Amino acid sequence: MFSTDGPYGRVAHTLLNGALLACQQVNAGGAVRLHPMPVNPGGDLASYAAGAAQMIDQGIRHICGCYTSSSRKEVLPLIERHDAQLWYPSHYEGFETTANVVYTGAAPNQHLTPLIDFLHGRFGRRAYSIGSNYIWAWENSRVLREGVARLGGEVVAERYVPVGETDLAAQIDEVLALRPDYVFNALIGSSAYAFFRGLRQACLRRGIDQPRVMPVASCNLSEPELQEIGAEAADGQISASVYFASLPGQKNREFTAAYAAAFPDGPSISAEAEASFIAVHLLARAVARAGTAEVAAVRAALPDCTLDAPQGRVWIDGTTMHAYLTPRIGLSRKDFGFDILRQSPEPVRPDPYLVGWARDIEPPQSNPVLRIVP
Repeated sequence: MFSTDGPYGRVAHTLLNGALLACQQVNAGGAVRLHPMPVNPGGDLASYAAGAAQMIDQGIRHICGCYTSSSRKEVLPLIERHDAQLWYPSHYEGFETTANVVYTGAAPNQHLTPLIDFLHGRFGRRAYSIGSNYIWAWENSRVLREGVARLGGEVVAERYVPVGETDLAAQIDEVLALRPDYVFNALIGSSAYAFFRGLRQACLRRGIDQPRVMPVASCNLSEPELQEIGAEAADGQISASVYFASLPGQKNREFTAAYAAAFPDGPSISAEAEASFIAVHLLARAVARAGTAEVAAVRAALPDCTLDAPQGRVWIDGTTMHAYLTPRIGLSRKDFGFDILRQSPEPVRPDPYLVGWARDIEPPQSNPVLRIVP
């Protein structure tokens, strides 16, 4: 269930493609047969619940879908009420776990907190934060504030615009006036593309080398979105992710080749496509291990399943239902690809509530004090 139309339709289309490619490969293997039923909510939030209800009414209990957190929140009550399973293949802001969702996209400790440390160490202490006005940006900006403060920095401004808003001249003027060391971007879809283009153009008019002086960093920027930004501003963008199409290795070469053959008209491959590809393959492995598609049995079998994914070895933490993934930071090029600047040496355990990170920020006192607040 992916919105292949609407303000974030291009990246959601890669999610659909990744899931369909995995279905083709699973069915070719013969051990399990999957019958995909694509539903397109068209970017309309209310249509997600209707789409999920349509699937559940037809007896479907495994739904791979949603890109935005607002759409996930929209369908979650229905998923839980019917004890269905949502396979959510998108990086997200964290602070959620439920047995009814398998999260195969990056948790915040697998993209956001590594990015905060990288930006502070590489560029400086002053950040400007801008995002689309919904939960993804709210939570990411909150974590950014906490992380920057921990490192002795400051967020000089925090701004939100409606999803799909493309008139960002006022925000760009503010960035130029404040001159932060870097910009943290939590805009999605067409809003993000307009911001990247507008900021680059404004800097060029003023003779500012924007990628070097005021880089923009995101946790949600992938290859097909670089194409949407356009060649004039596609290069020099920083992205924290667990997958880039430029990764070396036989598994990734096979994945990119199979994807290109299956979808020659695009959109190009992305981290989201890999996450939905992982979700469907793990679903198939759990069904095969359980010997049934019944949700409780699949859920119980899932933690014992591993996958040599394009990004490396992936498996699910049975406690949080999130995936072990390998964090990376990339720098975009004019040819719409990424160079890898930094990566973890091994898959990182998911920490959706940032428990370990919060402990690092505020170490527990040896002698706790109870404070009564009237």
